[in-house]
Amino acid sequence: MKIPTALKHKPVIVSENYENVDGRNAYNSDAKGLSLGLAQWNDRGKVDISAKVWRYTGEKWSRQSEELPLHRVLDLAILVCRTKHHFSEAYRYEKLYDPENPVIDRVALQGDAMTVSVCTGNEKIAEDIKLFSQALSHDDELIGERLRTLSRILREMGY
Repeated sequence: MKIPTALKHKPVIVSENYENVDGRNAYNSDAKGLSLGLAQWNDRGKVDISAKVWRYTGEKWSRQSEELPLHRVLDLAILVCRTKHHFSEAYRYEKLYDPENPVIDRVALQGDAMTVSVCTGNEKIAEDIKLFSQALSHDDELIGERLRTLSRILREMGY
């Protein structure tokens, strides 16, 4: 399915078969494509690049399609990596984290740091963290394959 090009987000680089590789939803996903392009929020004289997940309901392109600035896509990748690393060692904690120190990491970015922590404000965190851990473990093969691919590409790029 071809990604629309007449909307506010202007695709430049696309993956129009994303529905075939969308994790456990592969071949049965409403996320039909991914694109990198000119952001829909661009003002005259100011150009930002964004990533977009294109969702299709079967009848029309969905308003639930998401567009993110590239740095946020990378910030999400960092968050996934720090989370996966935490849960590889979380079995050491009775509650899968240290309630006395719920901060998992502080990742230095542009003069400050992104704090990665367990959401202790969630009143059902004891139950939810177990479910999260199980789901993360269940998807380990899917996530691991993508992380290995990302690692290989980053090495090829010299990172």
